[in-house]
Amino acid sequence: MADFFGELGKKISDVAVDISKKAEDTFEVQKIKGDIRSIKRANERDLKDIGRMVYEKFRKGEVDDTEYISLCEQIEKREEEIENWEEQIVKIKEEI
Repeated sequence: MADFFGELGKKISDVAVDISKKAEDTFEVQKIKGDIRSIKRANERDLKDIGRMVYEKFRKGEVDDTEYISLCEQIEKREEEIENWEEQIVKIKEEI
């Protein structure tokens, strides 16, 4: 009977160690995933900054690459569209 309880205790102990190890591994994986997300956000922020810099150069007439010019013209067109919509909002609010 003592062997039974000894074996049972060992199995319970082994299971507890396995669960603890899995919990540590899960925590470590989540930490790594969080680090990856942070790095990706930093890259996205830097890519946006690069885009803004190119667009500002375009507005100053300093961009001569046709691919950049095409994208910048599209952005400029959308900016004008936004301004038009904002003017519509102002007009609507004035009527209220």
